Amino acid sequence: MQLANKLHALGEGVLIALDAIRTNKARAGLTILGIAVGVFVVTAMAAGVHGINEGVSKSFEAAGPTTFYVTRWPMGLTNCNGSDDSCPWRHHAPLTINEATAISMLPSIHGVIAHVGNGAQVKYHDHNLPSVNVDAYTAGWTDVDGGDISPGRSFTENENANADQVIIVNDKMKESLFGQGEAVGKVVAVDGQPFTVIGVYHPLANFFSNNDKPGAIIPFETGRRKLQFGVRWLDLTVKPKDGVPRDVAMDEVTASLRTHRHLRPSADDTWFLYGQDKVMELYNSTVQIFFVVVLALSAIGLLVGGVGVIAIMMISVTERTREIGVRKALGATKAIILWQFLVESATLTVIGAVTGLIIGSGLAYAIRANTSIDATIPPLAIVAALATSAVTGVVFGLLPAFRAARLDPVEALRYE
Repeated sequence: MQLANKLHALGEGVLIALDAIRTNKARAGLTILGIAVGVFVVTAMAAGVHGINEGVSKSFEAAGPTTFYVTRWPMGLTNCNGSDDSCPWRHHAPLTINEATAISMLPSIHGVIAHVGNGAQVKYHDHNLPSVNVDAYTAGWTDVDGGDISPGRSFTENENANADQVIIVNDKMKESLFGQGEAVGKVVAVDGQPFTVIGVYHPLANFFSNNDKPGAIIPFETGRRKLQFGVRWLDLTVKPKDGVPRDVAMDEVTASLRTHRHLRPSADDTWFLYGQDKVMELYNSTVQIFFVVVLALSAIGLLVGGVGVIAIMMISVTERTREIGVRKALGATKAIILWQFLVESATLTVIGAVTGLIIGSGLAYAIRANTSIDATIPPLAIVAALATSAVTGVVFGLLPAFRAARLDPVEALRYE
C-alpha cells in the first residue's frame, strides 16, 4: 500500500511538472535547455571517444599485440623550443632503410615496415588538391594496419623496388577527385608526375591520423626516388614472429641498432622504441584533457539548468501557495509536499537530459554517416546522464521544496 501511494505521488508530481512546463514555457524552456546542453556535450564526446576507442583497438589487433615502433624522436607532447637542452634528440642520426633491412633479418622478427610522410599536390583533370598528406610505405604495410583496400589492391615488393608510380587513395581523396565514379585505373598527377590508382583505402578510425582528410599511400622507393621525399624522419613498425615476446624482440632490435651505429657500451641509444602500451598511454592522456574541458562545459550547462530549476520551482511554490494550504488541511504531511516538489524538479531536469540525449544521438549518427568513426553512445553514458540530471533536479529543487513543505497551512489558505 505504501509503495502504491509513493507511485501515485510520483505520477502526480510528474503530471504537475508537465503542467508547469505548459504554463511557464519560457522559464521551463531555459531550464531544460541548460540541462540539455550539459548532457549533449558529455554524450557527444562519449560517442566520439567510444568510436575512436573501437578504431584504435582494431588497429592494435590488426598490428598484433607484440608490434612495436622505432622512431628518431620521442613520442608524446614534448616542449621542444629548438635548444639542445629541450630536444637533444635532434642530433640523432636518422633511421635508414639499411637498418630496417638488418632488423628484418633478425631471427625473432617477422617483418619491418618503413614509413615516411610528406605533402604533395594531387590533380585529376580540373580537380586540384593543393596539399595532400601522402604516406610512403614499404611493401607489406597492410600486415600491421587494420584498414581495408576495396576495390583494388596494395602494391607489391617489385613495385616498391622498381619505384613504380602507383598510388592508393583514401575515401576522402576518391570522393574529392572522382566523386561517385570509379577510381581504380585512373591516372592522377602527384606533384606533376603521373600515378595510376590501384586501390581505394578504407582506414579504421584512428586518433593519431587525419582520416577525415584526403590522403594517399605510395611505395616507399617511389616517394624517395621519384618525389624526393626526405627520409630524415623515417620511422619503423616492427612485428615479431609468433610466440616471440615483445621485450625479447625489442632487445634484439636494440642490439642490432647499437652494433650498426657502433655505439660504445656507455653511450645512450640514439632512437626510441615504443610498444602499444606507450601509444595507448599517450592516447589516454590526450583524451583525458578533452574530458576535463568537456566536463567543465557540462558543469556550466548543469549549473545554468540548476539555477533555472530553483527559479521556476520558487515561482511555482508562490503561485501554488493556496493549493499547498488545501493539501495540508486535507492531511498532507511535510514529507508528502517535499516529495511532490522534488519529483517536479527532477522531472524538469530529466526532460532536459532526454532532450540532450536525442540531440547527441543525432550527432553520433551524423558522425557515423560522414566519417570512419563508429560513434555510438555507450549505455553507461545514457544511464549516467539520466541519473546525473535527476540528482541535479533534486539538489537544486531542495530549497523550494523545503520552502513549500514548511508553509503554515492557515497562512497558506489565506494567501491570495
